[in-house]
Amino acid sequence: MKIWFDMDGTLADLYAVEGWLPMLRAYDPTPYEEAKPLVNMSLLARLMNKAQRIGGHEICIVSALSKESNEEYDEKVINAKKRWLGKHLKSVHFDEMRFVPYTFVKNDVNSGDDMLFDDEARHLEKWTGVAHHASEMIDTLKALTA
Repeated sequence: MKIWFDMDGTLADLYAVEGWLPMLRAYDPTPYEEAKPLVNMSLLARLMNKAQRIGGHEICIVSALSKESNEEYDEKVINAKKRWLGKHLKSVHFDEMRFVPYTFVKNDVNSGDDMLFDDEARHLEKWTGVAHHASEMIDTLKALTA
């Protein structure tokens, strides 16, 4: 099973970065790099690695690009998000990373029985596998890897 993780609002506290919205509207990717983690990243990394090692699960990212979008800015956002993951989850090998348009239906990456952690109801409601709110991430992964 693939376990998909959203980034903004799930792993990274993008919306707490001061001035995040005006920066994104100005095509500035800084908030994607400066966002603080929303959970204990050391614990999350251990759980992700354990899920891969003992559970045979694939650990994946599905994260939307900015609503303010163009080809050049999308590339900057992707690079910023990859740097953020490299900084905060450096011990995790991601099996797949999908950086998708803002309007993308995340269920389109679901192979049928995949799991999703996300903070947005619209993605959780449309997910046809197992969907969990971001707030359930640590407890769910603990139970999955027990």
